[in-house]
Amino acid sequence: MTPTRPHPAPVHPFLVVEGLDGAGKTTLRKALFRLFEDLYGTTPLSLLTTNHLEPALVPTLVDGKFHPTPANRDAYLTAVAEDKHTCLHRLVHPHRRIRPILADRWLLSELAFFAVVHDLDPADTHRTLARTLDTAPDLTLVLDLPAHHAHTRARRRGTDTLRRDWDTPEVQARVHAAYDTIASTPERFPLLGTVVRIDARREPAELLHTAWDTLRLHGLLPHRYARA
Repeated sequence: MTPTRPHPAPVHPFLVVEGLDGAGKTTLRKALFRLFEDLYGTTPLSLLTTNHLEPALVPTLVDGKFHPTPANRDAYLTAVAEDKHTCLHRLVHPHRRIRPILADRWLLSELAFFAVVHDLDPADTHRTLARTLDTAPDLTLVLDLPAHHAHTRARRRGTDTLRRDWDTPEVQARVHAAYDTIASTPERFPLLGTVVRIDARREPAELLHTAWDTLRLHGLLPHRYARA
């Protein structure tokens, strides 16, 4: 399918924050959430990359993510596409009429996962997802942080949140390389929408200022602020 904007015509933006574990995605998403609330009195809808809205898909989604094998790869990719399709039509499309949408990861992470774990070309994964998905975010913000920096930050949160088969410097370096390849050629991946990379080594306040200014420059803020 060709990516389109949600129907009926949206009023608020669909925004995605991507990056390695430890890059600052959740911190930025929460800060953007508070700014939209404080400045405009509108409470954004927060999403995750997988939202488990179809109970029948849950076993396949969990198995494919946490116990990936060649045997469950295709079923997992199909389930990811169906989960996102349901999320778009049940949550994103109707809610954009009344509030912004903030997603903590969305599609870039999926492309990287299948590249690193299953050695699939991201363009092939994108083509498969495009058979089911027809809506791109308005903006995908990629928090760019070297893998060793991100891993160090992630470990500070506690090792109970880390996966031994995923959250290692070696694997995260491969994930970062996949992000870099995909984000460097966004025209090949229209389901990402507009892609903007931000250096995540900066302080949280500076990172938030850069992200907010990016929204303004792309016309994704209410007009009374965008003209300020």
